[in-house]
Amino acid sequence: MKMARIELDMNQEELAKAVGVTRQTIGLIEAGNYNPSLNLCILICKVLGKTLNDLFWEE
Repeated sequence: MKMARIELDMNQEELAKAVGVTRQTIGLIEAGNYNPSLNLCILICKVLGKTLNDLFWEE
């Protein structure tokens, strides 16, 4: 998720505002310390132009 955000030249604050959460929430998600709801995952995917598999599926 962090790399997708950086590719779009977005900071955590900008992504947080776009999806309606705090910057701290984005930081926790990126650090793997917070499991976002499915709705939040979908919003993040839409903003970053990625699929759920791209951002959240671990192989």
